[in-house]
Amino acid sequence: MASSPFGFPSWRRRSSSVTSQTDPVDVPGQILTPNSNSRLAPGDLRQLSSSLNSHSYREPTRSFVPGSVRDHLSPVDSASFARSVREDTAELASYVLSDKKDRRSTSFLNRISSPSSHPSRDHSISQHELLSAGDLQTPSAETIDEISEPSSPPAKTDDTPDPGPSALTSMLRRSPPQSLHEPSLAENNVHNTQPLPTMGFSEARNDDEASETTPLLRAISRRPESPSSLTEVDDLECQKPKVAPWRSSGGFRGTFRSITDMANPKTWDRKVVWQRAVVDPVHCLPAVIVGLLLNILDALSYGMILFPLGNPIFSNLGPAGISIFYVSTIISQLTFSFGSLFRGGVGSELIEVVPFFHNMAATITVIVGEDKPDAVIATTITSFAISSMLTGLVFYLMGKFRLGYIVGFIPRHILIGCIGGVGWFLIATGFEVSARLEEFRYDLDTGRRLIQLNTLPLWLIPLALAIILFGLQRKITSKYFLPIYILCVPVVFYFFVFSIDSLDPENLRHAGWIFEAPEAGQPWWYFWTLYKFNLVDWGAVLQTVGAMFALTFFSVLHVPINVPALAQISGEDHLDLDHELKLHGYSNFLSGLVGSIQNYLVFANTLFFMRSGGDSRLAGILLAALTFGVMTIGPVIIGYIPVMVVGTLIFVLGFELLLDALISPRRKLKLLEYLTIVVIVLTMGIYDFVVGIFVGIILAFVSAIFHASQVSAIRATYTGDQVGSMVRRNPSQHHYLQEVGSQTYVIKLSGFLFFGTIVGVEEKIRSLISDDVFRGHPIKYLILDLWHVTGIDYSAAEGFKTINRLLNGRGIHLLISGKDAESRIGRDLRAVGLGADPPDVMFMPDLNSALESCENEQLKTFYARQEALRISRPAPSSNLDVPNKGQFSQSIEFLSQSPRRDHLDRAAKNVLDQHEMRRATRWQNISEPLRLMLQVFYDLSDKNEDFWFRAKPYFIRKEYASGTVLYHRGELANGFYLLERGELRADYETPQGRLSEPIVQGTTCGELPFFSETNRTATVIAVKDCITWVMDTENWERLQREENEVAQELLRISLKLTSERMNAMTKYISAVGN
Repeated sequence: MASSPFGFPSWRRRSSSVTSQTDPVDVPGQILTPNSNSRLAPGDLRQLSSSLNSHSYREPTRSFVPGSVRDHLSPVDSASFARSVREDTAELASYVLSDKKDRRSTSFLNRISSPSSHPSRDHSISQHELLSAGDLQTPSAETIDEISEPSSPPAKTDDTPDPGPSALTSMLRRSPPQSLHEPSLAENNVHNTQPLPTMGFSEARNDDEASETTPLLRAISRRPESPSSLTEVDDLECQKPKVAPWRSSGGFRGTFRSITDMANPKTWDRKVVWQRAVVDPVHCLPAVIVGLLLNILDALSYGMILFPLGNPIFSNLGPAGISIFYVSTIISQLTFSFGSLFRGGVGSELIEVVPFFHNMAATITVIVGEDKPDAVIATTITSFAISSMLTGLVFYLMGKFRLGYIVGFIPRHILIGCIGGVGWFLIATGFEVSARLEEFRYDLDTGRRLIQLNTLPLWLIPLALAIILFGLQRKITSKYFLPIYILCVPVVFYFFVFSIDSLDPENLRHAGWIFEAPEAGQPWWYFWTLYKFNLVDWGAVLQTVGAMFALTFFSVLHVPINVPALAQISGEDHLDLDHELKLHGYSNFLSGLVGSIQNYLVFANTLFFMRSGGDSRLAGILLAALTFGVMTIGPVIIGYIPVMVVGTLIFVLGFELLLDALISPRRKLKLLEYLTIVVIVLTMGIYDFVVGIFVGIILAFVSAIFHASQVSAIRATYTGDQVGSMVRRNPSQHHYLQEVGSQTYVIKLSGFLFFGTIVGVEEKIRSLISDDVFRGHPIKYLILDLWHVTGIDYSAAEGFKTINRLLNGRGIHLLISGKDAESRIGRDLRAVGLGADPPDVMFMPDLNSALESCENEQLKTFYARQEALRISRPAPSSNLDVPNKGQFSQSIEFLSQSPRRDHLDRAAKNVLDQHEMRRATRWQNISEPLRLMLQVFYDLSDKNEDFWFRAKPYFIRKEYASGTVLYHRGELANGFYLLERGELRADYETPQGRLSEPIVQGTTCGELPFFSETNRTATVIAVKDCITWVMDTENWERLQREENEVAQELLRISLKLTSERMNAMTKYISAVGN
């Protein structure tokens, strides 16, 4: 857990010491504590280097260089700003008591805090210096100690691990405990010294015998206690150590002995031989025949068109393409049958490679020249094999480094568009193959050739057959319909050929109705003779590298998507995607090494094969064997296959892919995503296949940026009267801050800020400072909280500078909270000059520090008006004079010069008229702790000084040195505190982390647990030397007996104080966690 949701340091986070952190870490809310070695030396609060501020220094305009790598940025300690704010808070608390003589000069009230205005600290700072709410408490003494589990006993180092059942299995099998229903084990051993047999399953009891004491795992069977006798059923939780077969059987000698036994017919079991050699193959035969038929159809559909047959150079390479298809299929089938998790997996050629191969062949033909056909063929087939090896290498590396999840980052609609592009290409290829065109072009010449009388029936008949088949497949769902339909086409064709005397097969072959027969005696391995490395143009091969990588990219998209889908449908819950990726790497690399092409685990064929009864490794091996047999006799059959059979298959597949890409997802996708698919399909089909993929990737990025920019970076907004700091202030300050809190505005940002999202932030701020809005709701301080921001780019960082200039034009101070100035995001902002050039920007480590700083500045204005009033009035007499409201109003009326200032003046007038003036004239000569009680309880009770004078004897004056712990969390409450001088800190432990509450002079502490007689909910520490007035348990009981009316009033006041603090804490926690 990187950070707690509410902004408090997580209790899960552990750190040995603060000083061990040498570099600031960009964790929300984490700041350097006072004893951190990363802190600046005293007096070293410098501005950024002059090189950044000079006119000769220029930032790159189009690229963003992270600020964290710039060595010209001087370190800025945001924690010192927070400490200075806390000191201002304590100083302002002293103004509550009117006769204090040790407060700062009035010039302190006129100073505006800024990064450069804080004086250097030349005095030592205690390690107990107060940290604001949300600060990361890293010292090990203040963290919740994590209790580790007891160490496990040392394992025995036996040569052969015990593969017995796990402890949980044994416990379940022995439930209920034997001691309750059976004699003890010791008693059994007295009467029976034989070793206990290994437990396993036997026949279950009848249901009527089951009771509450029936074991969860039923009866125990008696079997020999040997590792070889245990089956997979014995270990229900799969916790037994896996022992390699050769280890359990005596190593390699045992393996060799097993092989020797298998070679000896005398050791054979007739039943096992019959089962393995006859029954199992026969049982798999129907599924193997179905798989073989699928391979033949795929070979005719895709293997035949592996080379562009329309090109005269490749026109006779249809049989070679089929042989290449079969080799790739056989290699993949054997690889997946022996190694894949799917025992019935079917491997085949990756059909989507065909468009890329045609693109590579066309490129090589142009470079090498049509006058060198042998060199063109050798270069083309070599590039095919190299691309397969490249694909295999990428697959293996993805599995090796467990990168299969990366495919999940690629938008699915891009893959859909690529599939649609393949469908468009197949339809165009269907016209090429059926009409015997050299190349399908989108021009008038191609249109004229298609409508010629001798060409029109060549493509019209297979197109009509494909449309009929496509329509019937929607109604007939039988898995045997497609093979039967395709097999009927050549049967009907030759029925008419042999029935009509004018139709001669040789003439039909020349007219384009039947494929050209291969040369006499051409073997299935003829394609290997095409590899003539002395003729290969390696320069042309390099020109096809782009298409190879595009092909690899497209290949990579399939496996991490299809394999998990296949596991989900087949109910396989133990899928290892990285293992499957490695298998694809082996298969493709080996296929390229033997001169073949890419392959993969086919989703549809595997599902079809497994549902037909081929869910076994034997079935896959038999399928590979039969496919090899068909390959050896395949070239002879090519000369008798009607072209319309292949054309029909190509058209049907093209229709299906286009339907899946353009029709099916129409209602599921957004308009922009659907238009992206259309653009990809058109670009691939009309212009270039490789270009279409890159266009799709670019459109995906554009679409992602567009959608990401629609998500507002503004997480939430607050005003100062809705959420305040965690400082426990006295009633008069609290009342004034509630009056003027609307002049503080908080905007919480989230996510990664880039050029698309910073625009919305800027528009929000422009609306805040527009004339109409600003006139009704003027603001003085704007806090941009970056707690939930994960990163920022150069454009967004420049946007912050624009925002700062806009705010400065309105006289608004900008504060950045949630990120330290030395964090990665803080350095990135400072790298563009934010905070280095005027106007100043303050970086605060957390939202509490920023709110506290704004409140302090507002209180400075409040007390500055009080000092102005004090100077304008004559010295107070010894009598209790009534203030002249008219005179007071005139004394500050001249200060009202703007809506903001007028708002502050009206709030100050209201508070000073009602509270401060009365306190200044009436309570200044009253001794402690009566004056403290009058000050603290003024807004909470209507009792006068005579009433509270009765409680004075029950308070005892106590002093605490800095660092003293007043009480710990969980202790029994034994005191109620009134803080006269100094500063305390209350540390709360919450499920979200640690929450710190500063307590300044003129406030109370510990009232709720004390009066409710419960345990302490926080640990309170004296941050500075403190003077307190304490009512202990003994005096409280005496007060209840002697002055019960005062005691009841204190109870009511404690409830009001608790309600007020809970309200403030709840608002802050909600604001930080939102």
